[in-house]
Amino acid sequence: MDIKKYIELKDLEVYRISRELSGIAWEIYSALNWHEKKIMGDQFIESIDSVGANIAEGYKRYHFLDRIKFYYTSRASLSESCEHWLSLLHERKIIDKDIFNKMEKLSKKLSIKLNNFISSTYKSKTKAKNED
Repeated sequence: MDIKKYIELKDLEVYRISRELSGIAWEIYSALNWHEKKIMGDQFIESIDSVGANIAEGYKRYHFLDRIKFYYTSRASLSESCEHWLSLLHERKIIDKDIFNKMEKLSKKLSIKLNNFISSTYKSKTKAKNED
């Protein structure tokens, strides 16, 4: 009998990268003035924090389709925060190029990891079904 090893959420690379992005985003958000926070900062930090939150929520769901729904939401939040809000913060010269490049590089890495995570969730369901 095979014993399935359970991986803790905090040990998932996809989750760790999302938390790293949230940490950098918080530094950006904290440096914004009231007006910048109101116009774009609040939406930026909420969407970036939503990435990890949806990974966490999906990871604890039982049914694989339920899990994937949360992972898709996570992927959409990543797009919103980094492809939209991060770009606007950079275009409007609120953040410098180094911070922008660092977050963009991490977000691209996370996007790939998240797509692979979704794919592996589908595959694990197919594998479990074939073992029955």
